[in-house]
Amino acid sequence: MKQRRIVPFDVPGHKRGRGNKVLTEFLGEKCMAVDVNSMKPLDNLCHPVSVIKDAEHLAAAAFGAAHAFFMVGGTTSSVQAMILTVCKRGDKIILPRNVHRSVINAMILCGAVPIYINPQMDKTLGISLGMSIADVTAAIENNPDAKAVLVNNPTYYGICSDIKTIVRTAHANNMFVLADEAHGTHFYFSDRLPLAAMHAGADMAAVSLHKSGGSLTQSSMLFINDKISEGYVRQIINLTQTTSGSYLLMSSLDISRRNLALCGKQIIDSVIDLVEYARSEINNIGDYYAYSREKIDGDAIYDFDITKLSIYTRSIGLAGIEVYDILRDEYDIQTEFGDLANLLAYVSIGDRPRDMERLVSALSEIRRIYKKDSTGMLEAEYINPQVILPPQDAFYTDNEKSLPLDEAVGKVCTEFVMCYPPGIPILAPGELVTGQVLEYIHYAKEKGCQMTGPEDMELKHLNVMG
Repeated sequence: MKQRRIVPFDVPGHKRGRGNKVLTEFLGEKCMAVDVNSMKPLDNLCHPVSVIKDAEHLAAAAFGAAHAFFMVGGTTSSVQAMILTVCKRGDKIILPRNVHRSVINAMILCGAVPIYINPQMDKTLGISLGMSIADVTAAIENNPDAKAVLVNNPTYYGICSDIKTIVRTAHANNMFVLADEAHGTHFYFSDRLPLAAMHAGADMAAVSLHKSGGSLTQSSMLFINDKISEGYVRQIINLTQTTSGSYLLMSSLDISRRNLALCGKQIIDSVIDLVEYARSEINNIGDYYAYSREKIDGDAIYDFDITKLSIYTRSIGLAGIEVYDILRDEYDIQTEFGDLANLLAYVSIGDRPRDMERLVSALSEIRRIYKKDSTGMLEAEYINPQVILPPQDAFYTDNEKSLPLDEAVGKVCTEFVMCYPPGIPILAPGELVTGQVLEYIHYAKEKGCQMTGPEDMELKHLNVMG
């Protein structure tokens, strides 16, 4: 298109950057020239028939799917498309409670009813694990009318459930299997990692190429097998996805797909080796615990993503979020997130050995300078939610009022409260506000966790049913 020197009398209004010199200087002429509209020769994301369709076919082949969809609303939009495809109002969906908020948002939109499997807990690390097969089987037997089972593959911390057995069990009971693979792009390109969802026979998978695959933020892919209608999924996607798909995002998906298809094994192997080295060095510092495959128990921790550099920090007397803040403020090191007991350093295809050395050195110094007695720290543990109403019923209730946070105990919440990242709700619409939940929220705020979700940005008030 650039070679033909097309004169643009269409949107976007910056006209290949000429109309916004400051933005062009900031992003560069090449970038602005690719920010174009869905003209005929460039296809249309809502109804691809040429170049986008070809790129999606290549992506499906690379990831072992029947069909692929380029998504420009992040994996949030991919996850929501999965649930909206298989669930209507009143339909049950079996899922772990430690899901991303996008899953619960989808249930608010379509009216699906969650059948939560409360994940088991590692009491030392204070993290949620995967779903045990016994719990999944029991949920399926108790809810034979459920439409689907949703699996995190992996969790934010790298924990994997036995997805192959879950697929076999769900399919035997005429249920779909949906996989949230926001953190599992790299599974498709290494035999040293846990099984990828589409390779395990899942029906749909939402994959964040921008997280570990190298594409631009907000770009994602949705994969389906041949039992799901491609045309129907496209209709579902078009209910919420923009009609002005970004060619910057789509180009980044295609380029990243090509890079992984040609060099993925070599790239991912180098990431694994880098993380394994760092894990060993961090564990040699003392007190910290960078955990890995030794945690595998064949059930709730069926497998572990060894590219995840998850580090237990509570043993030096600091919450993970406190180490996160010190690394950022004192060492100019930006990690992915910290919770009440753990730190996650996200390592992927763009990291270098010298950067890893800097992280290890900083963690060693932080232990030497800031280590203190851990007595009095809140035990980080999973809180079983008490679900009173489906998310949609609570979110759209006419019987709502705002109460001071501490006065909300015993009420049914009508909004979200979560630490972000990772965006897993502490409270979701339809769940009972308990004293234990409030204690957790107060402690997380005190330690510096970024609390998101509620209408009151300062979280001094909470919306509940009156």
